[in-house]
Amino acid sequence: RLVRAAFNNTVESAATTDMVVVVPQAYTLLANAPNPFNPSTSIGFTLPEASAVKLVVFDALGQTVRTLVDERRSAGRYTATWNGRNAGGSQVSSGVYFYRLEAGDYRQIRRMMLIK
Repeated sequence: RLVRAAFNNTVESAATTDMVVVVPQAYTLLANAPNPFNPSTSIGFTLPEASAVKLVVFDALGQTVRTLVDERRSAGRYTATWNGRNAGGSQVSSGVYFYRLEAGDYRQIRRMMLIK
């Protein structure tokens, strides 16, 4: 809330406003952007309630490449960024990768492509 502000020795009054927090209505795993990508991509997801969240990138053989999120989060909208590197910090090769979101009872997998 902003009630009064001073700027350049002038005091202004402002109407107070209450912030409205919008809570998502469902679990959602959004498409990464950009796709295809190089060198990094953003992955968005929403949580309608507090949940243990796990967001994992894996390769076409099903092997885990990197875990981006593995923690409890409150309800809301989130974005994780993957920089095209594995858990050891090495750059991975061009190709198709998958990302999986697990939160509450929700599970979803999407595909993305890294091009060098």
